[in-house]
Amino acid sequence: MKTYGVKTGLNTMTQETALSILKTGANVFLTGEPGSGKTFTINTYVAYLRQRGIKSAITASTGIAATHIGGMTIHSWSGIGIKEQLSPSDVKHIAGRSAKRIKKADVLIIDEVSMLEGNVLDLVDMVCKTARSSSHPFGGMQVVLVGDFFQLPPVTREGELPPKFAFDSQTWNLSNLSVCYLSEQYRQSDLKFSNLLAAIRSDSVLPHHREHLDGRLTDSTSINLKNFTKLFPHNKDVDHINSLELEELSGKTHIFSMEGSGPSVLVDQLKRGCLSPEQLKLKEGAVVMFTKNKFESGFVNGTLGTVVGFYGDNNYPVIKTKQGKKIFTEPMEWTIGEDGEVVAGIRQIPLRLAWALTIHKSQGTTLDAAFMDLREAFVEGQGYVALSRLKTLDGLYLAGYNDKSLKVHSATIDQDKIFRERSIKTESDHKSLPEEELIQLYKNFIFTSGGNLSSKNHIKTYSVDKIREEHANAYKSWHKEEEESLTSHFNSKKSIKAISILLGRKPGAITSRLKKLGLIQEA
Repeated sequence: MKTYGVKTGLNTMTQETALSILKTGANVFLTGEPGSGKTFTINTYVAYLRQRGIKSAITASTGIAATHIGGMTIHSWSGIGIKEQLSPSDVKHIAGRSAKRIKKADVLIIDEVSMLEGNVLDLVDMVCKTARSSSHPFGGMQVVLVGDFFQLPPVTREGELPPKFAFDSQTWNLSNLSVCYLSEQYRQSDLKFSNLLAAIRSDSVLPHHREHLDGRLTDSTSINLKNFTKLFPHNKDVDHINSLELEELSGKTHIFSMEGSGPSVLVDQLKRGCLSPEQLKLKEGAVVMFTKNKFESGFVNGTLGTVVGFYGDNNYPVIKTKQGKKIFTEPMEWTIGEDGEVVAGIRQIPLRLAWALTIHKSQGTTLDAAFMDLREAFVEGQGYVALSRLKTLDGLYLAGYNDKSLKVHSATIDQDKIFRERSIKTESDHKSLPEEELIQLYKNFIFTSGGNLSSKNHIKTYSVDKIREEHANAYKSWHKEEEESLTSHFNSKKSIKAISILLGRKPGAITSRLKKLGLIQEA
């Protein structure tokens, strides 16, 4: 089976179609299974907006998710903080305080919307309307909600009522969201494993699915699990294992302290969301996981390795990955940006101890292999999140599981069917638009957002559009995120033809860019 563009489900929405819909200025709910390319699609869209001078606010429901996309939490951006209820005077006060930031944005992106409580979404909407003096949803901005409701739901405290999902909020129903349900799978190419994950999503786990899991049951003492990431539902298990494993290593402990700059509230948010700890303790032999992407250096968020030494005056760690590549690490930055300017940042070695991780902190990562214990899963979606981090069933080493770990929240199952149906209609309606009308919609959105129609990347002539029917990004300038994706695909041994399909560019353009990046030599 090919490892790119594997279709899942009945809908056929591609990244290219979703991007085309986004470019019309429509309010969108972008969803899809883990590994379907939601983050890549959003990064590509943000790059498109920047090229045209359209300002976007990049936010997420949690600090961890915010650090993954280089934004801030929606709570901080909107000014509502930890509040769950607001009086009219509260709304007016917060809107006044946050008005400058809110008025600047033409597009509001909220990632991991599955973890955002519905009432909070309503509060954000009220503040945006007040700040922008508009009765339109979110004050008239294009809003792009991103997430998968089969992943972890909003957090509730013991004794509280069940969470209200974002899709149950008044704002969701009034925002006229076009649903884009991405259908291609870029993580799992293992059909047996994909079917197992699909069964969990649809609450249709059968005996033969359990047999697949039972076949991966592993006694932790029977094999060497030193170099496998271990996933657990609870922090106590993770901290205990990482501390014990580090203590067992001989040799000197090297400590790396995190540095921060900017407003303390934003620095604290970055620290809470960062997978690297404030104090990183390492020894030679420590199992670690990279916590940031740097494609040109050969690692991404989730790459595993072992500390094999330290170098330079600062004793920065040298990591040997599971593929045998040596990486000389140095501190990197996590930042919060606003209007293209960095307003806060933290700096740390992009590593964390990785003998064990919580399932919550594993969200957003891709793992080749992992040992996980799902016997104490305590919330719907936890088992699904853990399992869906993996590429193949063969990469799973399972201590055990309970019934809860094979469940997703019941409210999301029926809603998912609605999302799929609406995505099919969204795609059908979009593809029925005459080409001239679609181009005019693109232009209208750029114009009304105060963007630049004369950008060197503006919509080309008819002949180029015909070429783009087959190669969606033909003749467009390369942006940083796309070059990083190209490098990643090339390093994972994908063919030029496969990369051409994935990036929507002609094979000749792929080859030319690889030469410019120094990844292949001139003939």
